[in-house]
Amino acid sequence: MNTISRRSALGLAGGAVLAAALPGTASAATAWRNLGVVTANIGRENLGRREAAIVAVRNALDLEGGEDRPLVGWQEIGEGDGDTLEKGWINEHFGSYFRNLHLDDGGHRVPISAPKVYDVLAQRVTPVHGGKEGVSPNRVITDVLLSAADDPALKFAFVNTHFVAGAWNGETDPYEEWRDEMWGIHFGELRVVMDHWHDQGYPVIWTGDTNRSPMPKLYPALETRAFDGGIDQIGWVPGTNGVEIRLRNTKTIPMDVDGHDARVAVLQLRRV
Repeated sequence: MNTISRRSALGLAGGAVLAAALPGTASAATAWRNLGVVTANIGRENLGRREAAIVAVRNALDLEGGEDRPLVGWQEIGEGDGDTLEKGWINEHFGSYFRNLHLDDGGHRVPISAPKVYDVLAQRVTPVHGGKEGVSPNRVITDVLLSAADDPALKFAFVNTHFVAGAWNGETDPYEEWRDEMWGIHFGELRVVMDHWHDQGYPVIWTGDTNRSPMPKLYPALETRAFDGGIDQIGWVPGTNGVEIRLRNTKTIPMDVDGHDARVAVLQLRRV
């Protein structure tokens, strides 16, 4: 039988304790935390239902404390209503517990509501393409870098956007070629925006009205989607900064404004 000295045994035990404390080991992982992510296109038909729809998005989760505050990617905010009420409703119902980002800049049609349990480290608006009168407004991508307020090392990027309509709806019109071209430009630019964060090691979560179903994956080998089909999508790609993401469950929230319902993915994040 092989024997070891008391000193060697203590050294081995100390090494085991040290290894358990090193980042990247199973014992060093933080607890999973819930993050409810919502993609919500307000719509343009039943305008009298818009405020109720915003309230429904705010109440989309059934969680406790700070986890009950969703991270929302909005689309079509203030687009064609002429009354500018949607911005005020978002600020009212997503109030002191949220930061409502990009409502006052070039990203105002696709703003982001981020719960204050996450700090905003950076935010950007990326122009994608110009609009065409009577066909489509200009399109942009909004994004933020977030970190958990109680664990600053838990960082991830969040991206939101809205693609041009009509390119993949099976119909044709005089602007079909333009729609197709702009959709392709948008797809490429969304990948560029996500690469900006992903290349720095951050996981990236994205929301958007893609106006295409099925929507090709932006990262075929890496990306996970919360929903198999539909034009309103939530997806994410893993990073290399030690933050893991997994899907807990999904749900749909009726908004009753037009054909869009809000889609919810309750994700779970931890740092290892």
